[in-house]
Amino acid sequence: MTQEERRIYLIRVLLSEEAQYRDMEIPSDEQQQKWLLRTLFNVRMPKTVSNEFLKIQDAYLQEETEQKGIPDIADLSPVQEGIYLWQGDITTLRCGTIVNAANSQMLGCFCPNHGCIDNAIHTFSGIQLRAACADLMTQQGHEEETGRAKITPAFNLPCDYVIHTVGPIVGGWLTKKDKELLASCYRSCLELAEQNNIKSIAFCCISTGEFHFPNDKAAQIAVNTVTEYRKQTHSEIEVIFNVFKDIDHKICRELLTADRAAEIRSG
Repeated sequence: MTQEERRIYLIRVLLSEEAQYRDMEIPSDEQQQKWLLRTLFNVRMPKTVSNEFLKIQDAYLQEETEQKGIPDIADLSPVQEGIYLWQGDITTLRCGTIVNAANSQMLGCFCPNHGCIDNAIHTFSGIQLRAACADLMTQQGHEEETGRAKITPAFNLPCDYVIHTVGPIVGGWLTKKDKELLASCYRSCLELAEQNNIKSIAFCCISTGEFHFPNDKAAQIAVNTVTEYRKQTHSEIEVIFNVFKDIDHKICRELLTADRAAEIRSG
């Protein structure tokens, strides 16, 4: 099957699942088809589907990611020993695990075509990820606490696993509790990764954007928590700070290079 044939097949199956969608016409434009397919992925509740659907979906998503290009941690240059800074789409990165900035439901973003990382990760991982998260939440019996972390397979992403963490939502003045909870997110992810023998982890900018944590303060906490963890535990886990915006790249680079310079001066 071509990518277009796969896409139309997936759209037709997803439209047929819900009575209100069954008479919807599939647009002829490729980009509009992609938007529709992503919308259907985003709004779909976790439930069973045929093996044929999964086979075609997996082939489609893997090809879409392949076309975007797949950077590998092995090809990146560290800013410090074992620490990298990389600007790009985290869903294309090949490494041990990527970190998803999740919400407390842990089911991904249900807003069609939303620009958050939670939406992107669930979209390009495939519908299996929402089902896996739903199973975890059913077992837990309550929403995920801020500052904790859960791990799932990555399914159709190039990485091996996804670690999901719920960052603090800043609703006004930034508080000491907000800072402590954000640091806890980073520590929880690192600990969970090492418990699962994962050798590399890529962090997104947790709690910035939709959760309104100031970018510079969030980056400072991220860098401090990671560097302190690696020193205190003598961990050899490789850490990638993944950024998407230019401002976050600038902030993180300044922090990491300043930290490296201080380390050199101290001996």
